[in-house]
Amino acid sequence: MTTSSIRLALTLAASLALASSAFAAPPTKTGKTDKGNVLTDAKGMSLYTFDKDMDGKSACNGPCATNWPALKAEASDTPGDGYTIITRDDGSKQWAHKGKPLYTFAKDTKPGDVTGDGFLNGAWHLAMP
Repeated sequence: MTTSSIRLALTLAASLALASSAFAAPPTKTGKTDKGNVLTDAKGMSLYTFDKDMDGKSACNGPCATNWPALKAEASDTPGDGYTIITRDDGSKQWAHKGKPLYTFAKDTKPGDVTGDGFLNGAWHLAMP
């Protein structure tokens, strides 16, 4: 192999690696519910935001997090396109959309359920695309 063909192969490999990381799939999907289109997790479960979360920090910990599980981010996940990754009080990582941490609701049992919308005197809201 010549030096120029090795250089070309390395350039191509680097550009493919950059392209795949630049176009990482978003951590959510969009699902249809009785209340319109909402953000969902990979299983199609509705996602929610919490009014008490401030500045990209989750205020839902302990028993709250049992009822409202965080949309977990993995160490290999890459933020982008309106999505960020925050660090929770326990050190785990959580996805946020437009600065708002995302959660599922334990009492939603199937895709399309929206039983958490308006919960706790309206503090919980469906996450909209």
